[in-house]
Amino acid sequence: MFEFSERARRYQEDLLTFMDEHVYPAESIYHAQMTESGDPHFHPPILEELKTEARKRGLWNLFHPHPEWGPGLTNLEYAPLAEIMGRSAHLAPEATNCNAPDTGNMEVLTLFGTPEHKETWLRPLLDGEIASAFAMTEPAVASSDATNIELRMRPDGDEYVLNGRKWWTSNALHKNCKVLIVMGKTDPDGPVHRQQSMMVVPIDTPGVTVLRNLPVFGYQDREGHAEVVFENVRVPRTALLAGEGDGFMISQARLGPGRIHHCMRAIGMAERALDLMIDRAQSRTTFGAPVADRANIQDWIAESRIEIEMARLLTLKAAYLMDTVGNRNARVEIAAIKVAAPEVALKVVDRAIQVHGGGGVSEDFPLASMYAHLRTLRLADGPDEVHKRTIAQMELRRRDPSWGKRK
Repeated sequence: MFEFSERARRYQEDLLTFMDEHVYPAESIYHAQMTESGDPHFHPPILEELKTEARKRGLWNLFHPHPEWGPGLTNLEYAPLAEIMGRSAHLAPEATNCNAPDTGNMEVLTLFGTPEHKETWLRPLLDGEIASAFAMTEPAVASSDATNIELRMRPDGDEYVLNGRKWWTSNALHKNCKVLIVMGKTDPDGPVHRQQSMMVVPIDTPGVTVLRNLPVFGYQDREGHAEVVFENVRVPRTALLAGEGDGFMISQARLGPGRIHHCMRAIGMAERALDLMIDRAQSRTTFGAPVADRANIQDWIAESRIEIEMARLLTLKAAYLMDTVGNRNARVEIAAIKVAAPEVALKVVDRAIQVHGGGGVSEDFPLASMYAHLRTLRLADGPDEVHKRTIAQMELRRRDPSWGKRK
């Protein structure tokens, strides 16, 4: 149904080979280096080795749709690559310089950055020399409604002065994190969707304080999810991305592709979890027969395959529509897959955990970590309820274009 170009198929083959020859064998080395360091935010040498190998093979910045900066793949061409990377989500995306939030930040800097922004921040990010973070969510307000965001960006002469608090600023504890893209209010009294702006803020700017890392279900992620305080942080007017009041416009440009990337990686995790479930069921015996002989296990395997295929097709449809009619006209499909993909992946991982017994909830297998991180996807880039609200509103207006617009 969605035919891939010859170029896209070649990238898939090359990436699969890279995964088999380098990424999967590196997983045990990665865990050993992290454990030996005693630092949950350690940057293990094996990751730099993988990055060097990926770049040598031309598997670098695959996400970037602009030929000037990357291979220029479409969303549909990139989607299966993101799925392959999702099978080793803690290694493969960063090894190929395709990891969030850097991917979204690079797209923002490409589309809205000044020549100075591109030279200072975009180029080192594209070269994998530095990392970045995106500071949007706040602890004091319900950030699922971005109009609630309170961090103040007050103009003062040739500068802006930033005051506020953010959290879940992913990547802020990465050893190479050098810059934040921050969303805040430049005009609290303006039209609702013109109050916010985005700015580029070096993480070492005076007044920027990383207070703590936030664990995810007890996991201390290497890149970190930070609570960050901004106290009288001064940045030049040139820190502004696009223009004052363009924060919402930028966020929509950033989130559409990012949601597809997350969804395809989630499907990749589900595929690996299904493989692990099958291998475990075939290798273990209970009550005199292989676990795989049990009817309920066969049901789980069949249901997992059906659900993965449905989620993949919906994601590919969303990617296709983004390429052909644009993100705005693909809003329903983007919202739908953002709800469906994590739900499907969580179901598959949960079944795999059950088949693994006690091992499934340990760190001897990747399943518990997968589950924890997939669960966060039901909140990241907007909670399920926001996406369902979008779908419902579009459906209601499909039947009655005036719905919700009555005085």
